[in-house]
Amino acid sequence: MANSMTTQTIQTPSGRISYAEVGSGPVALFVHGVLLNKHLWRHQLSGLSDIRRCIAVDLLAHGDTETAPDQDVTVTANANMLREFLDALDIDQADVIGNDSGGGISQIFAAINPGRTRSLTLTDCDTHDNWPPEAFKPFVEMTKAGGLRVTLNAMLNDKSIYRSKEFLGLAYEHPENVADADIETYLRPFLRTEQRLRDLQRFVVAFDHEHTVVVESRLRELQAPTLIVWGTDDVYFPVKWANWLAKTIPGAREPVWLEGARIFFPEERSAEFNSLLRDHLETAIA
Repeated sequence: MANSMTTQTIQTPSGRISYAEVGSGPVALFVHGVLLNKHLWRHQLSGLSDIRRCIAVDLLAHGDTETAPDQDVTVTANANMLREFLDALDIDQADVIGNDSGGGISQIFAAINPGRTRSLTLTDCDTHDNWPPEAFKPFVEMTKAGGLRVTLNAMLNDKSIYRSKEFLGLAYEHPENVADADIETYLRPFLRTEQRLRDLQRFVVAFDHEHTVVVESRLRELQAPTLIVWGTDDVYFPVKWANWLAKTIPGAREPVWLEGARIFFPEERSAEFNSLLRDHLETAIA
């Protein structure tokens, strides 16, 4: 078993995908959401590498992943990228874990690739026709209006803006505890080149619930064992969506509630989440 995390890249038809990997055995694939990257899952990779080959990807338009200027970066394109990524690594099946828009992408991936999905774990995420959620629409409108560069620079130059309720503070139970270094890790890559900024803009502007609504019928046939863990204090994704997923996916169990938690609880409540995830993974087919 590998004891240290390595960051690598691999070429796929969608681009050169960056990912972090640690551990050995059956693969667990971690999928982050908008404005973040593979760094979100660092506590899961370090905490679960004894039972899984844990891999966290950088989505198209995020982190260190590199794409052609004309590459489709929509959420469905990202779901297709995940299949290409597994193909490139000769991985047949994975336990797929998603958060935020990465949870929506994970739903799309599992719905169209049920045979590649050993199990599914969904945390607070875009679901069905709640994409983008109401609370995120001002950010989408700001991005459409061309304000993304100014906003990203503001959050990087004054980290308290990132932690504020006007921006990402709403996503954390305790935004005051988010380290400056973590904010840098998430946001700095978007400003490395003009294309990276443009790709993020395209990713955000393309948010549309058509991507998840269209796979509903396939979700209703998904037999993969599905764990749903949901923070009850999430302003973006109310608990009704966890219940919707539990009723829609045949392989899903009743949701597990994290009282008072918000969307980025994989960081803030990593020990609690890792315990739930470990139990789920250990009951999945090896």
